[in-house]
Amino acid sequence: MGRRKKLINDTNIPQYKIEAVARCIMPDILAFYESEEGQREFAEWKAKRAAEKNGVERKQNN
Repeated sequence: MGRRKKLINDTNIPQYKIEAVARCIMPDILAFYESEEGQREFAEWKAKRAAEKNGVERKQNN
């Protein structure tokens, strides 16, 4: 069986309340990322992140 990741909650908000909110918004998040718009935005984000990572690596190699 896989291990559960240890939760980090550095707030005064009880963990059960955070999980309740997450359960409420998760279906909307999944629907967005399954949509064409969400797929496009995610691809743009990944490309931007890769470009930033390559820029950092180039600076370190110089």
